[in-house]
Amino acid sequence: MGELSTPPGDRPITPVETGEPDALDRLWTPHRMTYIAGQERPSTGCAFCRAPGLPRPDSLVVARGTLVYAVLNLYPYNPGHLLVCPYRHLADYTDLTVEETAELAVFTQTAMRVIRATSSAHGFNIGLNQGSVAGAGIAAHLHQHVVPRWGGDANFMPIVARTKILPQVLTETRDLLSSAWPAS
Repeated sequence: MGELSTPPGDRPITPVETGEPDALDRLWTPHRMTYIAGQERPSTGCAFCRAPGLPRPDSLVVARGTLVYAVLNLYPYNPGHLLVCPYRHLADYTDLTVEETAELAVFTQTAMRVIRATSSAHGFNIGLNQGSVAGAGIAAHLHQHVVPRWGGDANFMPIVARTKILPQVLTETRDLLSSAWPAS
């Protein structure tokens, strides 16, 4: 096989046959294929309406309030990535009642405290994506993201390899956060 073009400042890229070493490290994340292929996404119904009613082994619910609950993101940006959701199926933040808004805020504060206590997060990204054009994956059911951040957590992996390294399976994260969540 011949030599391909050389990127500026790099060594030439030489094609290799299958199974030949190519000096690239690989991080296998086969669990991501269900997300990419959409295999775990039920075709009907709302995932956030379903989540609170799932049995414990299948549920990623961390804590339940009167009007809202906290659930782990099935496809987290970082370990401990929580979503705070109203039980009521609504899409827009302005449709929350005063009571729902207050409990959503309290749950967000509690999530930050619990994540700091269990994993020493250095900071957080907190936000609502209103509508699919704003990035909401499930636009029909309002949910607030609470994403823990650590210095240096944004390395080359997500940028170059479109891969996030997560050190713990979701059920272990759920159990850790649930046990640290204060009783209501």
